[in-house]
Amino acid sequence: MNKVYASAAEALAGVVRDGQTIAVGGFGLCGIPEALIGALRDSGAKQLTCISNNAGVDGFGLGLLLATRQIKKMISSYVGENKEFERQYLAGELELEFTPQGTLAEKLRAGGSGIPAFFTKTGVGTIVAEGKEIREFDGEKYVMERSLTADVALVKAWKADKAGNLVFRRTARNFNPMCAMAGKVTVAEVEQIVETGELDPDEIHLAGIFVQRLVLNANPEKRIEQRTVRAAS
Repeated sequence: MNKVYASAAEALAGVVRDGQTIAVGGFGLCGIPEALIGALRDSGAKQLTCISNNAGVDGFGLGLLLATRQIKKMISSYVGENKEFERQYLAGELELEFTPQGTLAEKLRAGGSGIPAFFTKTGVGTIVAEGKEIREFDGEKYVMERSLTADVALVKAWKADKAGNLVFRRTARNFNPMCAMAGKVTVAEVEQIVETGELDPDEIHLAGIFVQRLVLNANPEKRIEQRTVRAAS
């Protein structure tokens, strides 16, 4: 099975469609699948539910899909840095399901592992727990959280072999492995592709069984959200 596609557009062809749930890796703008997000925008797919730690920034990352009104709902932990997100949400044009960051990661991991739900103390006594089952264990209250899966997962890795085994680089790993696990179809954007067998098994972070398609983006922009430097002395 050939998992390598010539472009991001080709990698998404026949995979994305209106009304899907899309999981997108990244944290802020670190480790986001830039080319795949652009290709998703260009596909014209709309009424999407996006699972992602955040919604990018205006004009970059998932902010591109907000600008074209292709997202109907975000399942996120953080939505700052994006004025269009704020505008759409306050105007009632965008649904939002806030999820604590660690809970979001576990919901994706659980979904990818075939676990339908789990209990956590995070959110007990807050609006996060409203409408959810609360159960007591050893004298402590826990809220039940349903796991998450996605029709399609778009992730970013540093290196892959042609079998789809992935290696992530430093903090760019973030939510990417969990998103990849949770996707029914996972498309990975990588900076390097090597022959199957070239990767040391001990350096592989995610097994290729979770990845169905690969696309090479050797020179991503890797934009920084906010760069703060000390004044020259």
